[in-house]
Amino acid sequence: MGVEAGAQVARARALVVLRIRSRALAVALLPAAVAVILLAGALSGRLVGPGWDAARWFLTPVAVLVLLAAAGIALVVARARPAMSPTVPIAEEAAPDLYRMVRDLADRLEVPAPSAIALTPDCDSWLEDRTHPAHGPPPAEEHDDIAGAGKHAHRRHPVAPVLVIGSPFLWWMRVGELRAVLAPVVAGTGPSAHPDIAAARRFVRGLDAAVAVTSAPRRDPVSRAVLAGIGWVARLLLRSCRLHAAELERGVAAAAAERAQAVDYGLRIVAQEQVGLAYAGWDRLLTRVALPAWRMGRWPSRLDAGVVAALTELSRRDRLAEGFASRLGERPACDLLEEPGAVDESASLLAARLFHGGPAGPGPDWSPVDWSDYPEEVVDRKWRIDAARLHRVLDAMGVRPATGPAAPATGSPTLSRVLDHLTDPAGEGPLAHRSTDPAGEGSLTQRCTDPSRDASLPHRSTDPSGDASPTHRSTEPSGGASFPATTPEPPPPLDDDEEDLSGTTPRSANLAARLSTELGREEASAAPSPSASATAASTAASPAAGSPATPDPLVLWDDRALPLFPLQPPRTARELLADHLTAMICCAAMDTAGATPGLDWLDGPTLLHNGERTADLAPKILTLIEEGDPTPLRAWLAELGIRPEKPVRLV
Repeated sequence: MGVEAGAQVARARALVVLRIRSRALAVALLPAAVAVILLAGALSGRLVGPGWDAARWFLTPVAVLVLLAAAGIALVVARARPAMSPTVPIAEEAAPDLYRMVRDLADRLEVPAPSAIALTPDCDSWLEDRTHPAHGPPPAEEHDDIAGAGKHAHRRHPVAPVLVIGSPFLWWMRVGELRAVLAPVVAGTGPSAHPDIAAARRFVRGLDAAVAVTSAPRRDPVSRAVLAGIGWVARLLLRSCRLHAAELERGVAAAAAERAQAVDYGLRIVAQEQVGLAYAGWDRLLTRVALPAWRMGRWPSRLDAGVVAALTELSRRDRLAEGFASRLGERPACDLLEEPGAVDESASLLAARLFHGGPAGPGPDWSPVDWSDYPEEVVDRKWRIDAARLHRVLDAMGVRPATGPAAPATGSPTLSRVLDHLTDPAGEGPLAHRSTDPAGEGSLTQRCTDPSRDASLPHRSTDPSGDASPTHRSTEPSGGASFPATTPEPPPPLDDDEEDLSGTTPRSANLAARLSTELGREEASAAPSPSASATAASTAASPAAGSPATPDPLVLWDDRALPLFPLQPPRTARELLADHLTAMICCAAMDTAGATPGLDWLDGPTLLHNGERTADLAPKILTLIEEGDPTPLRAWLAELGIRPEKPVRLV
């Protein structure tokens, strides 16, 4: 370990953590030591008498019990599997140039090279220790110029941690920028190799894993009682080490940053700007483009390539980013991979699993989609599924088809039916100023929503984000259903969205609540079973996963609470209604005015009319929802030649 000030601080904090471990061991051995002294005193004839005999009879069983408890706690701490980040492992055969660059960087920094490289679908990079036996055996093929290489009967030196790189960095950054960004990360292998720091980290990780083990459910009462005691001790030790462990990590980071200053320092300042830009583009791509596809059971197989397209589009729109486009002429870091397409597909599938909770592998209801097919297979189908759901809800509410000389006689689904229903006939105004519902459709308190509905994209224009469950498709025109003569029973009361729908008309509030209920019902019926998910996780294989001896990372982390990182909070009822209205309008535009679905890299699904993106629909739709006034929307429809009275094709 170097002489950096941060490294010295880290070692000092590591020694404090190890002293806490030693004190815990001393406390566990103290009763046994006293019992041994008492027994030795009895054998030597020095500690005799009724009092000493009573002390021996009392302390000996206590010492045995304490030793057994300490052994059990130590066993749980040693065998508990530490948490491991889900990643895509990259073997050296799949990226020899990348490994060579990392080893050269480690040589310049005079630190051990990372033992392996893995990718994560996020804009971050770090070192991760995977030397625990539960993380699997080391790779079958080892190389002399990689840290920890060579065949040894007993491992005497700690193995270097694994370098985890954010996959968007490889596609957006140039080779020099990636090297500059990874310099402070790779420099962290120096302090990590120090025995004291490594031992302190192992102890803290073991305590954290033990707490997780003792908190797991589904155990019998005896096991719960035993593990509760072990968990109490582990939490006590973890609280004692918390401050020192945090200072240890800060010291390691400071030492790594100080050592990395001598390598590509000027380029790293420029590369940090690309880190922020890549993060913004990645977040936008996931929430605006990937999320609608995931909800439909499709996962874009080239997310990292999409980041480049999104950031290039941003450079074209934003004059402050004009200089970023000129970088595209330099060699991208993804050229360091032998098969960047296969790696991108693996990272894209992992991103869908982490951020949406999709299956671990492709299947009939979970298939990849290329960017060229996205408008037809995702955008068009998404809008038509949302429009079909909207008309199913109207059918259940007993709303009759649109009337008028231009209305179809077959009762087919039309946009006019929706507009006529949401139009406020008597100018009643927003629901916040009314206490009754003369339309007979139920007041605001007669609504029902489902908290399990998916996350949505806020501030959207022409890109509705409704769920697209393939198990609920309408093959018959909605207008062909029979309509009851009586008013349907309103949904049960629920007050969660009172404030959200307080500024809408009674008809809009009732329709929004029923859409929330219908969407929640579809999601509940389409949710995969945990057993099926576990089976898929155990059989899925990464095309760029490296050697066969490398364990599949998808089975090394707990996936019972997917998604691990939800992208957006649940949609409100108002947002659901606006998204479904937008979908219905887009379907009418495609079927009656020749519009086409499109993909905007920054805003997601969009409607194209005469090859150009249409104007923002959000203000006109909000006017209809909040005031019951369709005039601005009808004027927009007439301007584009969209005929709301014409039938619309649903799924």
